[in-house]
Amino acid sequence: MKKKILIIFGTRPEAIKLAPLILALKKENAFKTIVCVTAQHRQMLDQVLSFFGIAPDIDLNIMRQNQSIEELTATMFAKFTPVIRKVSPGMVIVQGDTTTTFISALAAFYQNVPVGHVEAGLRTHDIYAPFPEELNRQFVSRIAQYNFAPTGTAVKDLLAEGINKKSIFKTGNTVVDAMKLGIRIIKTNKSLRRKLGQWFNTAIDKDNSVIAKESKLILITGHRRESFGKGFQNICSAIKKLSSLFPSHLFVYPVHLNPNVQKPVYKLLGNISNVKLIKPVDYAQMLFLMSKSYLILTDSGGIQEEAPSLKIPVLVMRDKTERPEGIQIGCCKLVGNDKDSIVKTAKRVLTSPKLYRSMQQGKNPYGDGKASERIVNILKKELSFFS
Repeated sequence: MKKKILIIFGTRPEAIKLAPLILALKKENAFKTIVCVTAQHRQMLDQVLSFFGIAPDIDLNIMRQNQSIEELTATMFAKFTPVIRKVSPGMVIVQGDTTTTFISALAAFYQNVPVGHVEAGLRTHDIYAPFPEELNRQFVSRIAQYNFAPTGTAVKDLLAEGINKKSIFKTGNTVVDAMKLGIRIIKTNKSLRRKLGQWFNTAIDKDNSVIAKESKLILITGHRRESFGKGFQNICSAIKKLSSLFPSHLFVYPVHLNPNVQKPVYKLLGNISNVKLIKPVDYAQMLFLMSKSYLILTDSGGIQEEAPSLKIPVLVMRDKTERPEGIQIGCCKLVGNDKDSIVKTAKRVLTSPKLYRSMQQGKNPYGDGKASERIVNILKKELSFFS
């Protein structure tokens, strides 16, 4: 009899990082893979699933406008328990550190169903940075019987917390698998590639300055809850200053839908000629944008992991990161959300070819594109573990 694996996720980053694992598991006769989405991010989630050709088996559709964490948590818990009871899986797999991740793992624990945690062990050791993600992932590590850690640092952090060594497996990060798969999809789909080129020329590079390499594209992403308020004002002020220091460069910012992001961004950056504010992009568009970028300024975790494979330097606009490997090898620099720090560091990278080249060196410390394969092989070896 096939062993049932219930995979639960709800946000775009989770979907991206779980997509290659879902596709790998569906190829295995030993497993029956059931996909449940919460749609914590509705539109952005659907775009990723469509891109990778994944159809959810269960769609809880819990997204509501401006709902609080408390409301989200209560709704999720009420929804998950009946699903887990009905499916009766041998294992629940979750990814990362979202509210969906924590609550689905807790619901599985309450039903005595084993939990596998993809991207286990990331830590800042500050439960308020990022908030609430840091505490979410710490909780899940206590619950999970299988901790799929992406790096050696993650393994060490799990061991330091007293997590059972036998439950920890170093696999690499599935985000690298997803990026390589995504690039392959774009390269082999002529229609998609043509649409992406048309979108880029129409929405971003109307005068062909970037295509002609007369200017450099600086990609910006920002959405972290802990930066709401003054933090985002500082980030926007820094971008405004950089746009005046480098008038020939094009600063492209896909603006997150959260009003706490939209308000300061459009207020401070809305009327600057070389700052292009665009709607949130889908995964294929983001990969295409990244491939055209010279430098990335971000508070995103996934981009820190993806960019090294593309040899693109990254400035991390956070005070702490749970992904220290990129900082350690020099492909990423931690600049916080302080205006002067962002401007000073970006200026150095943009004006020093030597520094820029040094940030392009080395292999991606987060993975080699085979993490999903390793996880599947681990699960196949542990078939007896399943109920």
